[in-house]
Amino acid sequence: MAKNKKEETESPVYNKKSLTTTILGVFSADPNQNLNYKQISRILDIKDNHNKRLITEILYELTSQEVLKEVYRGKFQLNAKVGNQEGVVEMDRDGSANVITDDNQEVFIAEYNLNHALHGDRVRIATTPNRKRQRLEAEVVEIVERAKRQFVGSVQLEKNYAFVVPDNKLMPHDIFIPKEGLEGLKNGQKVIARIADWPKNMKNPLGEIVEILGKPGVHEVEMHAILAEFELPYRFPEELDRLAEKISDKITASDYASRRDFRNIPTFTIDPADAKDFDDALSFRKTGDNTYEVGVHIADVTHYVPTGSPIDNEAIERGTSVYLVDRCVPMLPERLSNFICSLRPNEEKLCFSAVFEMDENAGILNQWFGRTVILSTRRFAYEEAQVVIETGEGDMKEEILTLHGLAQKLRKNRFKAGAIAFDREEVKFNLDENGKPLGVFFKVQKESNQLIEEFMLLANQRVAELIGRPGQKSKPKSFVYRIHDKPNPDKFDSFRTFVTRFGYIVEGGTDKQISKSLNKVLAEAKGSKEQNLIETLALRSMAKARYSANNIGHYGLAFPYYTHFTSPIRRYPDMMVHRLLAHYLDGGTSKNEDSLEQLCKHASGMEIRATDAERMSIKYKQVEYMSDKIGQQFEGVITGVTNFGIFVELVESKCEGLVSVRDLDDDFYEFDEENYCLKGRQSDRRFQLGDEITVEVWRANLVKKQLDFKIVTNGVVEGSSFRQPPRNTSRRPDSKPSWKSDSKPKWKSDKHSDRKGGKKRKR
Repeated sequence: MAKNKKEETESPVYNKKSLTTTILGVFSADPNQNLNYKQISRILDIKDNHNKRLITEILYELTSQEVLKEVYRGKFQLNAKVGNQEGVVEMDRDGSANVITDDNQEVFIAEYNLNHALHGDRVRIATTPNRKRQRLEAEVVEIVERAKRQFVGSVQLEKNYAFVVPDNKLMPHDIFIPKEGLEGLKNGQKVIARIADWPKNMKNPLGEIVEILGKPGVHEVEMHAILAEFELPYRFPEELDRLAEKISDKITASDYASRRDFRNIPTFTIDPADAKDFDDALSFRKTGDNTYEVGVHIADVTHYVPTGSPIDNEAIERGTSVYLVDRCVPMLPERLSNFICSLRPNEEKLCFSAVFEMDENAGILNQWFGRTVILSTRRFAYEEAQVVIETGEGDMKEEILTLHGLAQKLRKNRFKAGAIAFDREEVKFNLDENGKPLGVFFKVQKESNQLIEEFMLLANQRVAELIGRPGQKSKPKSFVYRIHDKPNPDKFDSFRTFVTRFGYIVEGGTDKQISKSLNKVLAEAKGSKEQNLIETLALRSMAKARYSANNIGHYGLAFPYYTHFTSPIRRYPDMMVHRLLAHYLDGGTSKNEDSLEQLCKHASGMEIRATDAERMSIKYKQVEYMSDKIGQQFEGVITGVTNFGIFVELVESKCEGLVSVRDLDDDFYEFDEENYCLKGRQSDRRFQLGDEITVEVWRANLVKKQLDFKIVTNGVVEGSSFRQPPRNTSRRPDSKPSWKSDSKPKWKSDKHSDRKGGKKRKR
């Protein structure tokens, strides 16, 4: 027995992903060899039964994916070349890429094997073993679908041609503009360029100018450039505005007759102070000694926007409203979003409502869903409602205080069921009339925010349950859900290991145990220097929420059924939910699930674009805010470690910049991927993820949206003067590619993805 324990402790520690990579390396070392699980166990020095069983499982999975073939019973061999796999390209800043296949495998592609594929493209690949590196590599054999053809960049004029240098750091090629496309162009202008053609024998794509945006660094130009980069609109077509102007805001006798009347029940809205589109309102009245009726009233957008109308089609394309630092780009024309549909005070409005009869413990005694007419008598900003909660005094204090108490009970029950508390601070800016940031502040979620949040969550949950779990004798009808999968085990294990260096422990094995422990870690980290880092890495370990007609539940909220019903002014899936709910309440048959899924997929994609645009606008304003602070010193935390340097987030402002490895000249620093650090070869000096550090602001590049820092030790700035790499003069569109490293950053958060990383752009 003692011997077995000793053998088990001597076996290498693997998770499924790392073991899969290792097994592929074994087969790649000699593609002609046939191996069974016992032989692989001996090669890898694996002695424990758990890992042996895992090897067998992986072998058959790789066989089903046609990466391996079973040559005879229990013996496996590497497929020489597999050309029928599809996946999506994820570019690295060095020009190489990985393809995430449809079965969730990650395969490396060298720059010279991309064959003009770009970031986000859906491609078909052929895989081949790389014996030297002991891994599978891929070559793109077909670009199935281009993700992007338009790019924002700066013009570099030559004598008879020009290049557009893309702002997008994941676009490794400049776009060649021939002589006939130069009219009106000036050197350095920011433009939108479209890839028109890309012949196989040319390294650079041939392009044409779609629009000249203007001079780089100008606020309005940069905001338009951000929207254009993500192919998001920044103006409404005039014909749609004209159509919207013709929509009547009159409520007819038929409307009143067909709806439940809430005009005499106390109703109010709570929104940000600068909001103009009010999606939701709450009504409240006592129905007994300890029972209450709470109405969640949502703007009835679909009453005014018929399915298939031009305004509806435009809303489908946009998918969502986009919120940049200084503006909202609405999904619907302003007449609808800010006037007709907005639940403005002292105006009768048409709504789609979820009405709940509740007891004093926030238990649901009864519920009703349907169309209503309301009259909001008070518009609160969150700050105003917070004063009522904190002081117990103010307008509608009875309604707000009772709803606050119910909301806190709903919140407590939700966390008890396993919900995770991701209440992150939002970065906001005080801007002058020209858009220049005068200061940075952070919006913190308080009880007034939680009051609205809990009742919106309740309405979303109950609408999803109504359709998704209709009863024993009824089948669920097709519907739109907001789903959130469980965390990736490998990512979450890495996060769990990482936080121990700060003294935090994520315990438990079940979903509920893990969420309870994670909430404890997030609560304990509040107010610490590492708070933002830990929250970012926790989010990175989670799956991304998305829309789907196939319900798998919402892990983060601990809801088996969840949808988006409460924001139809700014999210198209909510409009879909309103139409489906109305159809089913009227006794309609189930809708086509495939068509719903296609719309869900598009909406999820547009949501990602809008979020990325918002992050980029924040990044731009952070760089602009720091541009007059060159030479000043700040405390920071290392938030990212890569082979080309370290990213540091300033504690005071949450602005982030790069300390390039080229400027750490006291030693030769190597990237230690396993320990998330840069390590000096001679001195063993380390710069590790999460370390506190003092930096000096060195450069602020508004055009590239980059901050560069230098390290300060004992008041002295480290690092030599900037050493510019040799200029790459081979910009001709038919120049040959050169090989670059395939190393990748470790533990980088989403907000870091716009960094160039000190690499010379490939042209």
